[in-house]
Amino acid sequence: MGNILGIVTTFVLLSSAFLAYKNKGKYELEIQRRQDSKDLLDKTVTRLSKAKADLDTTIADRRQTDDDLARTKRDIDDQNRTNAELAPQKDSKEKQVADNKVKLDDVRQKLEGYGDLESLGGKLRTTRSEIEELEGQIADAESKITNLTAENTRLEATSQDQRALTARFASKESSPNLKTRITAIYPNWGFVTLAAGNNAGIVANSTLAVVRDGETIAKLQVTATEGGTSSASIIPDSVKPDTVLMVGDSVVSSPKTK
Repeated sequence: MGNILGIVTTFVLLSSAFLAYKNKGKYELEIQRRQDSKDLLDKTVTRLSKAKADLDTTIADRRQTDDDLARTKRDIDDQNRTNAELAPQKDSKEKQVADNKVKLDDVRQKLEGYGDLESLGGKLRTTRSEIEELEGQIADAESKITNLTAENTRLEATSQDQRALTARFASKESSPNLKTRITAIYPNWGFVTLAAGNNAGIVANSTLAVVRDGETIAKLQVTATEGGTSSASIIPDSVKPDTVLMVGDSVVSSPKTK
């Protein structure tokens, strides 16, 4: 009887130990599941915060772009008005030069009919004085015309540059002459920083190409620009297989796909 009780007691103790071990495993598994859920929640909150920050940045960039576009349009209007004001001055100076040349030709024709100029010393001195005065007026007028023409050419070139800049802002394309490099890479966030900004012609939301050994290895989309720096997201699935972006890789403008 004692042996039976001992066996039963041992069996009960073993069963209790087995159940306790099994419950401990379930408890530890539940703890791990809760920790995994917490980690996932933390990551989700972080991603949400970044998405909100990116949205705020995009809105600010859009406002900055709109302000730049409005300012550029005002500059073009001002330059067009200046060109219109300079045009009559240029026409007036050209007419003055033509009139003076006619007067000079008339004086020279009169000189040919004077005969012996030595007997007409007073008239000769007067005529020569008139010629010198007219030649001075012609030279002065031609100099002013040259200056007006140069200024008009400069303003026209500036106006063309401004129109090109406005067009790039509207079409979200960076300068076709852009050439810069990657200064930092953030693979976990999927973006890079560049060694150039809007002073070099980089436009927000434009597409850029990463070039290595003359070959495009990835494409970027500009997310924010400043005077001398900018940031851009790495366009998913644009990175060439088995290729890793590196600091110093060349970056150029990439025309939009039509």
